[in-house]
Amino acid sequence: MTEPNSNLPLSPVPEGGGKSPVSADSTGAGKRRITRRQFLARGAATVVGVGLLTGGYSWQGEPRWLETTRLTLSWKELPAAFSGMKLVHLSDVHLGFNKDAGDVKRLIPHIQAANPDMVVLSGDIVDSYSEDLEESVPLFAELKPPLGKFAILGNHDYKNAEKLIGFLEQAGFTVLRNRHVLVTKGDASIAIAGMEDVLIGVPGPDPKAALGGIPPGTFTLLLMHEPDYADQVQEYSIQLQLSGHSHGGQIRLPIAGPLFVPKGATKYVSGLYTVGTQQMKLYVSRGFGETYMPFRFMCRPEITVFTLLHK
Repeated sequence: MTEPNSNLPLSPVPEGGGKSPVSADSTGAGKRRITRRQFLARGAATVVGVGLLTGGYSWQGEPRWLETTRLTLSWKELPAAFSGMKLVHLSDVHLGFNKDAGDVKRLIPHIQAANPDMVVLSGDIVDSYSEDLEESVPLFAELKPPLGKFAILGNHDYKNAEKLIGFLEQAGFTVLRNRHVLVTKGDASIAIAGMEDVLIGVPGPDPKAALGGIPPGTFTLLLMHEPDYADQVQEYSIQLQLSGHSHGGQIRLPIAGPLFVPKGATKYVSGLYTVGTQQMKLYVSRGFGETYMPFRFMCRPEITVFTLLHK
């Protein structure tokens, strides 16, 4: 994805040294006074122009301006054999709304450039219809991290969940629905767990099914679409939860922050948090796609590259 050129001026610079030949200041000799109607007309034109520039940027600019966020985290529970592991987190692609296979084609090289050992997807791969993933299946299949690819469903993924899961599995993802798998390197292992979406109702998340049976002391990564659910799993030993759902607010304003965040992402909206007495790390992705409105403002789409270390 090509970053917009931030060096382009927002308005033309007048010739002759940068000062306008006509001033609105009526107090100096030889300077032309503008009428009230001219003042209002120019003001209205400025407002409309700024709106068009901002709208164009938030529609055609920022949604295509992918950011790769890089974080290094360490835990004593992570086996030394996994120290240095690179994990790419992708969330909220929302294929079928403002994203399609062309966007995925531009996305894949960014993931490949990170040379990940594992790729995880924390839900909302489509905006509504499972068929919108089909064209992107061979593109996602190009990702071949040695420790695997794992996915969960988000609240937008349940219209035809079984068909969507079939496409994800064709692309090489292991879909975790209230269960976990152990990933091994030599004699060491870590657990990757995933739960159903909390907003759907049925089947709903089941922590006992997803996390029960993990050997004590095992480093555990939880994929859960809604980040606020982190408060509901504090009785379990989880070192890292990866979530999405919020889109970071998708449209953010200076000082005010996000204009809207969905249910399930009102407490934890974007970025890295430390949750509970066990100091579980929670990362909330701003996501790759958009929903409801095809805009982003001050909230670039992202993938996150984690380097996990043993300490």
